[in-house]
Amino acid sequence: MANDLRIFQAMAGARLGGAEGFFERLAIAFARAGLAQRVAIRRDDARAQRLIDGGVAVTQLRFGGPFDLATRAALASQLGAFDPTIALGWMNRACAALPPRVLVRKPRYVAVGRLGGYYDLKYYRRCDWLIANTPDLRDYLIRKGWPAARAVYLPNFVDATPAAAIDRASLGTRDDQPLALALGRLHANKGFDVLIAAAAMRPELQVWIAGEGPLESDLRRQARELGVESRIRFLGWRQDIGALLAAADLLVCPSRHEPLGNVIIEAWAHRRPVVAAASAGPSQLIRHTETGVLVAVDDAAALAAAIAAIIADPAQGAALAAAGRAAYEAEFTEAAVVTRYLKFFADISAHSPATEPA
Repeated sequence: MANDLRIFQAMAGARLGGAEGFFERLAIAFARAGLAQRVAIRRDDARAQRLIDGGVAVTQLRFGGPFDLATRAALASQLGAFDPTIALGWMNRACAALPPRVLVRKPRYVAVGRLGGYYDLKYYRRCDWLIANTPDLRDYLIRKGWPAARAVYLPNFVDATPAAAIDRASLGTRDDQPLALALGRLHANKGFDVLIAAAAMRPELQVWIAGEGPLESDLRRQARELGVESRIRFLGWRQDIGALLAAADLLVCPSRHEPLGNVIIEAWAHRRPVVAAASAGPSQLIRHTETGVLVAVDDAAALAAAIAAIIADPAQGAALAAAGRAAYEAEFTEAAVVTRYLKFFADISAHSPATEPA
């Protein structure tokens, strides 16, 4: 199936982020599957090197916005030269930068946009198909007027490579202290302020927060004001997620707004129990009290109680972790997700590209 496909991908995302990380994993997985592939990324030498090391051919472009005609011309040239069956754009900026087919020498590809959030569909006018990474996001696309027959749900996968636990003492935490790990951008959507408030209600709890973002100073100030500064560790952006999860007792996802919840899948893959706020993504992923525990959004007391219950009952935590791992193996492994992507690409490439939307 992969031998007949030629995939061109465009990613104009930020240096850090969940969608950007999945793009890298998927591109490298396509290379492992033997797919003929080229990618164009927003200038980022570190990302380019990771992709090259994974066997992916990379071009770096500016992706400067609607007036960046040089990037659009470069994309048209590369699409014409590579002659792909599929052109896959990631999120708003890359999809908006896809050139009109009239500018491409061999415009025989099917244009696909991949969304990881509830974005404005004006950026996807040159796409024939849209991929949503949750069922609810697919429903959103249809509600906004996208044809149901050209919207598909395809899940993410995560890196499940086993890792040795990071030394807790290196981050100021004893082995006998209960430890909750949280991952994500330090943004209001992620609800880390709720987790800090919950930690203030559980004096035994240690919290590691791995991520960067605009609210770091606010969150640090909150921790000081609540008297929990010594129990909250801000780790910055980390690549060693497996090692952090191996050291933690559970993963906490307190997000107010979370379209998917990659971090939940990562915890499942590494056999850690999960407590999450019942925002859109976690509510779709988690079977409450079976593959994780859901609590009301913005309810610090409920979050603290759920964390405490898992810490007090290791058997419950082990059962949640085992069921989460089973859910991961059923749907979110690299092999399962890549197979679904390749089947989707093969199916849609069997037909001529749709007439480009106006």
